[in-house]
Amino acid sequence: MAAVLIGGAMSLGLPASGRVANVEVGIAPAHAEQPAAAPAKRKSAQQAKDGTRSEQVLFKAGQTGTSIKGKITGYESVLYRVGAEAGQTMSVALKPSNLATYFNVYEPGKGPGEQALATGSATGPMVPDLNRFKGKLPTSGTYTISVYMMRSAARRNERSNYVLDISISALGDASRLPPVQRDYADGLQGGPDYWEVRTAHPTGKVELRTSPSDAASEVGNLASGTVLRNLGCRMNEARRWCHVETLSAPGLSGWTAGESLRESSYVGTQQPLKSAAASEPGNFDRPVGGVRPQGSGFTATGLIPCARDAGQPMAQCEFGVVRKGNGNGVATVFWPDGGTRVIAFESGTPVSFDRSRADGDVRMKVDRKAGLLTVTIGAQRFEIPDAVIYGG
Repeated sequence: MAAVLIGGAMSLGLPASGRVANVEVGIAPAHAEQPAAAPAKRKSAQQAKDGTRSEQVLFKAGQTGTSIKGKITGYESVLYRVGAEAGQTMSVALKPSNLATYFNVYEPGKGPGEQALATGSATGPMVPDLNRFKGKLPTSGTYTISVYMMRSAARRNERSNYVLDISISALGDASRLPPVQRDYADGLQGGPDYWEVRTAHPTGKVELRTSPSDAASEVGNLASGTVLRNLGCRMNEARRWCHVETLSAPGLSGWTAGESLRESSYVGTQQPLKSAAASEPGNFDRPVGGVRPQGSGFTATGLIPCARDAGQPMAQCEFGVVRKGNGNGVATVFWPDGGTRVIAFESGTPVSFDRSRADGDVRMKVDRKAGLLTVTIGAQRFEIPDAVIYGG
């Protein structure tokens, strides 16, 4: 097995055995031989200054564990973040070249300077041997494994190469598992009603899969900014996976990695697509030349590039939009030869459209680039600037 790490590469190490320690089980050492890890809850810049770095551990697709090779010198320490659920069994084994090197395991929400779930420097109920841990996890969330050197070795600026083996028992079929229990910070069993996809690049996409694993087949791709209904999350392959459903008809459902999701401000108050214009007949007339008709119920009107049929060059279409704030609203596009297309927006992203029998099973595709949305619905194409829904 191989580690997939976020945060940088580490050097190779040599295993060693034979360790001596005298500390209380489950409590991070607090006497002269306490770990050299930096105090908890410091800002990241201060952590870097103190030699503490954090690494997110991700298992390879379909794997239940990984082996990590690293090194620390002096007061350096490494915090390895691993996602798991209550009831799963975690195993950790550290093989260092310097016998003064140990690890602590912390429950979600805790870290160095706080009570540890177990310490590798003393045997106990979940530590059958020094620098070996095996136990059923009490809480769902992200666990922290802190690798450090005892202060006596750290002050001499000694170096330690090590191999850290981490494994977590398989989750099984997430769809058949009982509800998550003892969930830290309500991140799995509860959480928000809606997520929003957020990628490092505004035009980035994330995969939607049939089950919570990188090895599962893809259902589709989700563009950054897509609003999703939260159907619950699980931990697998050392990370959080969330079961989600798109809001646009006919809709897609599947699993996506939790690190690409942020809580959405969407509150589920979207009106039926056609009611925006149909509720007040005659008040949503075509904006001829993009000019808003007198007494119109549209918030704003204008022109956007559009094409109705495959292979047709882009033309100019009048549009009218009803803005509801925060990037929510409904836009009506008027075809030059008659008819309309109504598109609903949530948080600045098109999420659904009016559907007629002639549309069949066509789907909507959205691409974003530099403040411009390219929306494709079957053969139809639209270029919609962010200003249409946000104003300005």
